[in-house]
Amino acid sequence: MKNSSAFLFDLDGVIIDTEPQYDVFWKKTGEDYQLGIKNFEQQVKGITLPNIIALYFSHLPEEKQKEVEAANHSFDLQMNIIPIPGVLAFLAELKKAGIKMGLVTSSDNEKLAVVFRKLPIKEYFDTIVSSDRITQGKPHPQCYLLAANDLGVLPENCFVFEDSFNGIKSANAAGMWVIGLSTTNPPESIQNECIKVIPDFQRLSVSSFLEKKDSEWL
Repeated sequence: MKNSSAFLFDLDGVIIDTEPQYDVFWKKTGEDYQLGIKNFEQQVKGITLPNIIALYFSHLPEEKQKEVEAANHSFDLQMNIIPIPGVLAFLAELKKAGIKMGLVTSSDNEKLAVVFRKLPIKEYFDTIVSSDRITQGKPHPQCYLLAANDLGVLPENCFVFEDSFNGIKSANAAGMWVIGLSTTNPPESIQNECIKVIPDFQRLSVSSFLEKKDSEWL
């Protein structure tokens, strides 16, 4: 691995185990507003809230759209913030090794403030790209390309940790190396789009990346 490499992390389903909680929220929301979309909670993974509203709720009156937004923000405030097993130790190991890190999430700054209060991980990241910094959400590569630019690292020298289909597509479109977390989708459903699939970070070490040549990922 090159010294100029960077590690980029999605948030939900990668650093914090919140996806099951979001599944309950969005499934109920889809039913409450009678969207009639099968597995609606799966369709919205990795998508920014403004895009969710635009894609699925734009047919509703503006007051109803704001109602959905308010419900989502309220849910964010009450959510349990549970780290994915092994992730905190892995972040600490990366920091100690002096490797650049970025947080790239579809969440907005308001939610991030809540997360950082409950889980003090902000110090690990050299850049943070939230939905407030982008105009096109995942699966568009804008967020990951912005993070690479912030860190002064070429996209092909970035390792990305993602769990959702949209997030994986985003990182691949940016030309980065994607490690998939099988926290949201079955490993077999994402393995063809990732260089490696892991259940969590418990058996992952920084040295395994430092010692591996790029050609060995292919």
